[in-house]
Amino acid sequence: MLAAMVGDWQLATAIAAEHPAEPGYRIFVRDLVIAVSIGIHAHEKRQRARLRVNADLLVGAPLPCNDDFAGALNYEAVVAGIKAAVGATHINLVETFADRVATLCLQDRRVRAVRITVEKLDIYPEAESVGVMIERRRPQS
Repeated sequence: MLAAMVGDWQLATAIAAEHPAEPGYRIFVRDLVIAVSIGIHAHEKRQRARLRVNADLLVGAPLPCNDDFAGALNYEAVVAGIKAAVGATHINLVETFADRVATLCLQDRRVRAVRITVEKLDIYPEAESVGVMIERRRPQS
């Protein structure tokens, strides 16, 4: 399962090494299963496929103070954004979907980097899933 892939996050480690004094934390969404019109084959264009999506966001901001929600990066917004990235049009590649999710996550200026994993379920009977993992970093300004 995905737990075997989680391991060290090389991009987050590199950013932490570059900016050791800066505060930060991670938020994540694990094993969100959604139905998406995705794939290059004719049968994939006729019916939606189940995708499992995982998102890790490296937040370059201090933890919210005094249990105040206003300063927190809201993972509810991340889940809603992933669902909205599905859209009404067909997507050919899981890479395209993963990139859309990463771009959406990086819209929040506090997010320094993201790692998105998108798995197509129910593709091969002998495999739990197939998919892609991408990492994106906020460009240095």
